Amino acid sequence: MDAAERLSRPGALRWRAPEGDIPTLDWQGQSLDCSGCRYHALRGRPEPEGCEPGHSCMHDAYARRIDRFFRHHRELAREQLGHPYFEVRAIAARYADPFQLPALLNDPDETVRLQVALRVPQRLLRAMVGDPHREVRIRVAQRIDSDQLSRLVADEDYEVRATVARRLPVALLSLLVNDADLQVRCAVARRLEMPVLWRMACDPAAEVRCLVAERLPPALLAPLLGDAEWRVRWEAAGRAPAELVAQLQRLCRDDDDAEVRLRARERLAELGQPLTPPLACADS
Repeated sequence: MDAAERLSRPGALRWRAPEGDIPTLDWQGQSLDCSGCRYHALRGRPEPEGCEPGHSCMHDAYARRIDRFFRHHRELAREQLGHPYFEVRAIAARYADPFQLPALLNDPDETVRLQVALRVPQRLLRAMVGDPHREVRIRVAQRIDSDQLSRLVADEDYEVRATVARRLPVALLSLLVNDADLQVRCAVARRLEMPVLWRMACDPAAEVRCLVAERLPPALLAPLLGDAEWRVRWEAAGRAPAELVAQLQRLCRDDDDAEVRLRARERLAELGQPLTPPLACADS
């Protein structure tokens, strides 16, 4: 039935959105027809009890209007979990009882499954670790019990693995020390503890080695004071202990980077150590 035929039906009305607003059409691009709606009796009631085309309507193509309808009529959400329009299913899943959502675990649309992943209990969430869409698996990684996170350690998507790295029990973080993605290894370096943290002092990425220099026990910073990256040397110089004074003196005198030489000078002053020889690190 085309729009003209729909408008010719008794009770069919073409509702217009306010000037400049998104047009008031149903999800198939047709004019809204309240006469055939099972919730027609709600129309005209004051908000939040009622509904109104162009403002609060589950048949509208515009997600915000669908959301406004179910937000005020949560008890109706379960009736629309099988609606043919994915936005209706997704928004209904946001408001329906979580125990009514198992039928949507394998919904063909990832927007729907994402809403399911945000709300289902852990028993059902575990069934979604292999979801084909990355955004769904990211939500799973954010919510799943920590003792289940190891199932996502080898996920093909770096953001899933990075989420895992931010939540994985520290004892299991070594599984991601050699991850191919920089973001993942940075997340690991921010949480990893000794002695495994020491392994990351040789990471190929300067960003990771900088994080290691921030967290490594000071007595172990000697190798990083000679790192090829100036940012790593700068971080290490700022935490070097008294037993590494000789290396600080060399940095102060010989380092190629002025910021590193200055940081070494400041650290020597913090440690109460004189410059050797005097004025050796003055930059000219």
